[in-house]
Amino acid sequence: MTAYLNALGVICALGRDKHQVSRNLFAGDCSGMHTESGWVPERALPVGSVLGALAPIPPKMVQQSSRNNQLLLEATLQIEGEIRQAIQSFGASRIGIVLGTSTSGIDEASRGIAQYLQESHFPSDYDYQQQELGAPANFLADWLQLSGPAYVISTACTSSARALMSARRLLDLGICDAVLCGGVDSLCKLTLNGFTALEAVSPQRCNPFSVNRNGINIGEAAVLFLMSRTPAPIALLGCGASCDAHHISAPEPSGKGAWQAMHKALVSAGLGPAQIGYLNLHGTATQHNDAMESLAVAKLFPDGVACSSTKPMTGHTLGAAGALEAAFCWLSLCQGLMPPHIWDAQPDPALPALQWATTGARLEKRCLMSNSFAFGGNNVSLIIGDAP
Repeated sequence: MTAYLNALGVICALGRDKHQVSRNLFAGDCSGMHTESGWVPERALPVGSVLGALAPIPPKMVQQSSRNNQLLLEATLQIEGEIRQAIQSFGASRIGIVLGTSTSGIDEASRGIAQYLQESHFPSDYDYQQQELGAPANFLADWLQLSGPAYVISTACTSSARALMSARRLLDLGICDAVLCGGVDSLCKLTLNGFTALEAVSPQRCNPFSVNRNGINIGEAAVLFLMSRTPAPIALLGCGASCDAHHISAPEPSGKGAWQAMHKALVSAGLGPAQIGYLNLHGTATQHNDAMESLAVAKLFPDGVACSSTKPMTGHTLGAAGALEAAFCWLSLCQGLMPPHIWDAQPDPALPALQWATTGARLEKRCLMSNSFAFGGNNVSLIIGDAP
């Protein structure tokens, strides 16, 4: 059965709705990346932040107030009409929620703990619920008054890609008639300092697949799809996952696990490599990720495939990245364009040459793949295309 992607809400450094995001994405606009201090001691770093006030959490849900939930609410409000229609059609018990996150409300918790250590009491607005990994799904279920399955997947940078896979499974099993699926992660000191401790953060805008690449930028985003059996022009055609468990933070250097995930996605969709028109790379601009990913792509696509990393425009949005880049594929199908690869055009001679998408490049084939790779050797590939 087909899993249709009926509607999309999205907010990230590229814009605050799908129209702004689409316009800036295909223009290769990196202006949403801002150099900010205060995240990491004695360093100013580029981050993909969402500027301006966010939608307030409803007063009756104040104990669930966090920036993460505010970002999620922004994305949800964009498709509230479609969601309400689904509730009316299927009933509150037949609509599920599956989200990915890695931060949840940990920034609010960190500030609360800091105050507790200084003053021996928590802030008046602190609530433990804010930092629970299940908080985004609980918040959305409470706000929309849904009683179907509602849960969060937290597998680092594959979290929201796995959320889309899991949502499709709920439809296949007949447990749900529609699923709200995607991901949300907000900027916080924990992740920025953690990646800095790994020496993985670049002091400049990230430069994926360049010989000069020197690390990631961190961003924030919220993405929400309405997935259902109701026919729509775009569908999740296939998905593949693997876990090579090579190392707690470093990817398997040959790209074996990445290749397995991409290959499984093709098999799931009933497609061959030559039918993929564009590949959104994980493309973090770290030494190890870009090396192994280019090896895997060159092996699976011996005749080449148009590809790009969109992280110079958004930063790496961690738990939201899989859904965000799936959303970019959804927008690509709507516009018939590919997101351009933004870099210094200085290839690494040690890596296989890839076929880079350029600004204004049009889609020739209507099946698109998106890669997400995570700590622990956790790998996911999704294929999105025109509905059969």
